[in-house]
Order: sequence, then C-alpha cells, then structure tokens
Amino acid sequence: MEVKMKRVGAHVSAAGGVENAPLNATKLEAKSFALFTKSQRQWFAKPLTEASISAFKENLALGGFRPQDVLPHDSYLINLGHPEQEKREKSLGAFIDELERCAKLGLPLLNFHPGSHLRKISESDSLDLVADCINRALDATSGVIAVIENTAGQGSNLGYTFEHLAHIIDKVEDKSRVGVCIDTCHAFVAGYDLRTREAYDKTMNDFERIVGFKYLRGMHLNDSKPPLGAKVDRHQSIGKGEIGLDCFRFLMNDDRIDEIPMVLETIDSELWAEEIALLYSMIEQ
Repeated sequence: MEVKMKRVGAHVSAAGGVENAPLNATKLEAKSFALFTKSQRQWFAKPLTEASISAFKENLALGGFRPQDVLPHDSYLINLGHPEQEKREKSLGAFIDELERCAKLGLPLLNFHPGSHLRKISESDSLDLVADCINRALDATSGVIAVIENTAGQGSNLGYTFEHLAHIIDKVEDKSRVGVCIDTCHAFVAGYDLRTREAYDKTMNDFERIVGFKYLRGMHLNDSKPPLGAKVDRHQSIGKGEIGLDCFRFLMNDDRIDEIPMVLETIDSELWAEEIALLYSMIEQ
C-alpha cells in the first residue's frame, strides 16, 4: 500500500526554459513545485519547442516528480471576469493557450486567479463571466484541470470568499476539470483565521461545507505581513508574519492535504530550502 505524504515545494524560476524549473526544485529537495510556463507579465509567448518539452519531462522524472506534483501558474494579465467583452475574449484566448501549454508538458493542473469586476459590474455577474470562460476554455482543450486560487480581496478582485469559489464551481459544467488552490496568506488577509487550533478547524470546516476538500488541488504556503482581514496581499517568510508557525504545523498534519502540491511563495527564495525542511520537521510521527 502506497503511503500518502505531503508534497512541499516552491514557485521556482523557469528562466532559460521550462526545463530548468524541475532542476531548480530538485536543488531545494522539494517534492512539488510551481512555475510560469511563459512570462507572467506578457500576453503572448513563443510556443514551447519539442526539445524544451522533452527536456522538461526528463528533468521532472530525474527529480522524482510526478506530473500532478506541479502547479503551473498562468499570466497575471488574464482576467476572465472582465466586464468588457473584447478584453475578456483576449483573456480567454490567453487562458486557453496556457491550458494547452500545460497539456504539452503533460501537466494536469493550471492555477489561476479568478479575475476582477473592476467596479463596473456586480461580483455575482463577474463570477458568472469567469465560469462561462472556464466552460469555454475546457471545451476547447482536454485533460488539464482549471485550479481557482482564492485571493486576498484587494481592490475589485474576485475569489476572496469560499462562497465565490463555490459560485464558480457550481456553474462549471465539467466538475472533474475544476479545482481550488488555497493560499494561506490570501485566506488570512481575507478574514479566515488560521492561527489557533480552533480557528484553523473552523476555517477548514467552512471550506469543506462551502466548497469541499474533493476540489482541493493545491496550496500556497505563505505567512502574511498584514494582519487578519487586512485585504492586502503581502507574503512573508514562514513563521515571520502575522499567521505564525502553528497554522503550518496544523497543515502539515492534516491528512486532507496529502498528495497535492504545497508550494511556497514566501518572499526570500534564499530561505526556501530551510523552510521546506522546517515544514517537514513539523510532521508528527
């Protein structure tokens, strides 16, 4: 019988080609990783070359990573909830391209931020647009799961409540190809407390009731510079922010979070190897 385990890693650089990301993760003794398959600040990128794709797959296997241990992130420019149709269609085209890039790399997940209503339409209407775009993107592609990340609630961004995530999932036709990534910093600054056993259990029970752990496909492990409910997205190194260490101890011992990528996006990449080792040291035998 296969023993279930935690898969902790970090969002590593893919500079010089996507094939370098698994090598960078391996250096950290990571068991998962995230990457951008293209520049996150540009709309278009050159297609992945066959050489790059095969080197990526080779380096993935060499590092002992499974495809499901990788949580690629799409471009920050994409806004599937954009109130203006032309701009939304541009985002949809870019999102489909990102799904196709993941498929070419043999990766089953694509993590994305749901988008923003830009204060021009209601949250509910904008969430409906996100779901519609996901449906169209899934129809145009195959195999890759769209993984919605919870957000900090900054500005006009969608996705900062579990209800927002559930709203989108409810309207996605193919439930087998939609999932969620919980970012601990985003959850905390959006008002979900994680600092004590009682608070952690309440937040996770709320998540189970409103969304469901069956949809949890990944986690971003970040401490927070701002306090609870600040709705400001500023990550901090593990144990050095407002969330503190206990939350991460609870996570590392929560068997509902086994076998999914748990990815650090903390602010000091020099500490990632240390932070990964620290997180693994928290597992109670």
